[in-house]
Amino acid sequence: MRSTLLAIAALAVASAPAFGAEDFTVSETRLRDEKAVFATVEAVREVPARVRTGGTVVRLSVREGDRVERGQVVAVVADEKIGLRIAALDAEIAGLKAQLAQAQTDLARAEPLLAGGYVAKSRIDELRTGVSVATQSLKARTAERAVLDRQTAEGEVAAPAAGRVLTVPVATGSVVMAGETVATIAGEGLMVRLSVPERHARFLAAGDAIRLDGEDLTGGGTGAGVVTLVYPHIVDGRVTADARVEGLSDRFVGQRVRVWVPGGARAALVVPEHLLTVRFGLDYARLRAADGATVEVPVQRGRPAPSADLPDGLEILSGLRPGDVLVRP
Repeated sequence: MRSTLLAIAALAVASAPAFGAEDFTVSETRLRDEKAVFATVEAVREVPARVRTGGTVVRLSVREGDRVERGQVVAVVADEKIGLRIAALDAEIAGLKAQLAQAQTDLARAEPLLAGGYVAKSRIDELRTGVSVATQSLKARTAERAVLDRQTAEGEVAAPAAGRVLTVPVATGSVVMAGETVATIAGEGLMVRLSVPERHARFLAAGDAIRLDGEDLTGGGTGAGVVTLVYPHIVDGRVTADARVEGLSDRFVGQRVRVWVPGGARAALVVPEHLLTVRFGLDYARLRAADGATVEVPVQRGRPAPSADLPDGLEILSGLRPGDVLVRP
């Protein structure tokens, strides 16, 4: 029995980890500071769908919030006067066709009589001129009819870009002029436009990482983004900057959101989170004293600060100081 117990004890000692393998020495590190600012979700480019010809809006195919593709018809504008002009031209073209047919028939009858001397050559020239005039008049009216057809086709207002419809400032029956906007489309995705106080703007540059509060704005993304442009003009003590956030939802355009931007660097204490224990809502760290004894001290945790060396790094606000040795609980 005694030999069995000795064998189990020896096996436990052999499998135990080396002393101090989980020790961690606390030291100061430079941690990026962050400041909270407000930003607005905006379209990268707002594209207006404009009317090419004046008239009355007879059909609207979209409303605010709809998604459209490039070239999709969003509205139809018609001018009643164009329809009347087309009817008049159709009647005139029909008359010119009959006039041309009669002139060609008269010329065909007179040309055989010229050889027998029954008709003067001046009469033949007159008939040929009549055929030429009727032909050119018919071409002119046909071309004018094509212009009106083109104007009718231009009454279809197409979306100039794919995206989500932001505004539709007209209604069915509205009278519009050429060049007026019937819909505004948010094209090329969305961005976050920051408004940063100038005292913090010196820490902000293109390429800096930012993060958003509010997962509902990221469409399931992480809320992380990158500053793409910092505008050099300061207005009312604030600097404007644009940032792209992957997976940003386009459900709401113009919504305000809180964004954390770089605010310089500061000294901080970062330790592995797995070396802490939680009891009754309080965080404790186990320290190794100079004589080898261990003691637990309460600490106040800050925000997560992961890095390549410490994937579960956590900032400690109080309770520790540089040089303390943490041991695994």
